[in-house]
Amino acid sequence: MSISFEVVLFLVLLALAFDFMNGFHDAANSIATIVSTRVLKPHWAVIWAAFFNFAALYVFELHVASTVGKGIVDTAIVDHHVVFGALTGAFSWNVITWYYGIPSSSSHALVGGIVGAAVAKAGSSALIASGLVKPVIFIVLSPLLGFLLGSSLLLLVSWICVRTTPARVDKWFRRLQFISASFYSLGHGGNDAQKTVGIIWMLLIAAGLSTPEEHIPYWVVIACYVTIALGTLFGGWRIVKTMGQRITKLKPVDGFCAETGGGITLFTTAALGIPVSTTHTITGAIVGVGAVHNASAVRWGVAGNIVIAWILTIPCSAFIAGLAWWLGKHIL
Repeated sequence: MSISFEVVLFLVLLALAFDFMNGFHDAANSIATIVSTRVLKPHWAVIWAAFFNFAALYVFELHVASTVGKGIVDTAIVDHHVVFGALTGAFSWNVITWYYGIPSSSSHALVGGIVGAAVAKAGSSALIASGLVKPVIFIVLSPLLGFLLGSSLLLLVSWICVRTTPARVDKWFRRLQFISASFYSLGHGGNDAQKTVGIIWMLLIAAGLSTPEEHIPYWVVIACYVTIALGTLFGGWRIVKTMGQRITKLKPVDGFCAETGGGITLFTTAALGIPVSTTHTITGAIVGVGAVHNASAVRWGVAGNIVIAWILTIPCSAFIAGLAWWLGKHIL
């Protein structure tokens, strides 16, 4: 089935709307720690994060985009209805979780959307197990890595600074948090912008405007990085409060360790082409640094509610995407 230019344009704009919402929804991931420690005021923090979200364009290769574009479902079954269903499922789940202030995963919402729409059209045989298993495994591994790295870094810093006064430590890490926040925001841009690059590429392949063997068109890459940076710039303040204040109380040294641990995880997974959740990663890191001080310093009930949202993200976005695929069959 040929896809008209108007439909392709509509779906590219819908993908960019999802990308914007991704940045808006996940602004909390990049700025919650540096805002809650009062190192930066919120409006300066989002500008800082948005700049480094875009700068990631020049740091990372497009491994995550490649996984999303051709590594999760068989590209032979992808058409505009599948892309519409995937984007609608992911976008809808992001709006729902943003409204309730729940830091869920835009990455897994998109993976769930792609899976739901593809299965609705062609059944489970359309799925590529080797590509799908990576993001599913990292639902558990990314927060665990964030937890381990964040807590380990805080223990290391505590040992190094054992003879230093708290006031001096606070002064150092207020400055160092600028570096760690930049590092984390680079990782966020390198992972999350590429998901939208991947689904637009999937659409272009389905429309016969590209092939899996060709390089991803550069205009797609630029558009996605600019859009996610703009989304971050406008920020999702409901989720900032949950991430920066309700899970545990943070000092500048805690923020530095959480952001650095999360950043290391994101840099590693982006290099491996694994679309992980930046939300899961930074939440695990924040819980890790809180637990180092005292297990009771972590509000485990809040953390538990977040985990429930993580578990629901893929099946719920997949269900919505399946319904949207059916709707798309009738309106596109």
